[in-house]
Amino acid sequence: MNEVRIPAFAKINVRLNVVGKRPDGFHELRTIFQSISLHDELILRRAPRKAISLQVSGNAMLSTEPVEKNLVYRAVDLLRRELRLRDGVDIELKKNVPAGRGLGGGSSDAAAALLGFLRLTEKKIDEARLFELAASLGADVPFFLHGGRALGVSKGDEIYPLPDVPKQHLLIVSPESIHVPTPDAYRWLAAGPIYADGQKRKSKANAETQRTPRSSQKSKSSRALTKLAKTSNIWGFCALCWSAQGTSLWNDFEGPVFERYPRLKQIKRVLLQHGAAEASLAGSGSAVFGVFPSPVLARRAAVRFPHDQTFVCETVSRDRYVRAVAGASVR
Repeated sequence: MNEVRIPAFAKINVRLNVVGKRPDGFHELRTIFQSISLHDELILRRAPRKAISLQVSGNAMLSTEPVEKNLVYRAVDLLRRELRLRDGVDIELKKNVPAGRGLGGGSSDAAAALLGFLRLTEKKIDEARLFELAASLGADVPFFLHGGRALGVSKGDEIYPLPDVPKQHLLIVSPESIHVPTPDAYRWLAAGPIYADGQKRKSKANAETQRTPRSSQKSKSSRALTKLAKTSNIWGFCALCWSAQGTSLWNDFEGPVFERYPRLKQIKRVLLQHGAAEASLAGSGSAVFGVFPSPVLARRAAVRFPHDQTFVCETVSRDRYVRAVAGASVR
């Protein structure tokens, strides 16, 4: 075949908990990914020359940066070297998903490039190795190989499928003037460090507890356990993984990001005031999304954001995702 057209679907995080900082400098995450219908499109064509070319439309910044920095270019180059191929390929990336808004557009493009190049060259690769290559491109990339609804642990690159939930209607609001760099969001969160044994560094309060008489320690320990039981969200997270409804949005980044960008908190409030059953920050931001009972209500709410980019879309099941990717147009 000479050409492959493949969609690259965006995602939201239904749940995003940052457990702490790991010894390797990355953060330990517990997150639930969900594919959505908003998507980019990749077109890959065989080329006579032994090189990779990439043209980007729909995003002025990405279209002017060196192509070697783009995840699509890097994904195809990585796979060519893995398969020891010299096939030339011309790639066209049509951007619809706003970049740098927590919707995973770049990671999805990279996964689509991997799958599209395999289709174009009619090559196969071991599934485990494909996941490994995807993870080397970015923590979110492995999720986009199969999509749907999935649990992400470790850096978010360890992916486990979850049951699909009934289709939900979404309004995504992407404020044009606000960009939240992911490293900054993690720094603002100031998650406590965790170590290889899963323990956090002892706080000053814990050190003082060690010098407290045993009877007093027992009393304080009981109060601490009671407090922990009230504040721990692990059971809610477990329940959501098994839920057939997919509700109960949560994002640890909201507190620090909203504090620095009150406009994002206002967007969430307006979504809830105009029909959204729930609303949340997308990833580390800056997009904010609301879950609506119907697309009609989502479109009505969209008019409340005349100066922002808005998208009315819906969640995508794993079966629909795989069919859309596997059924990519080929010629």
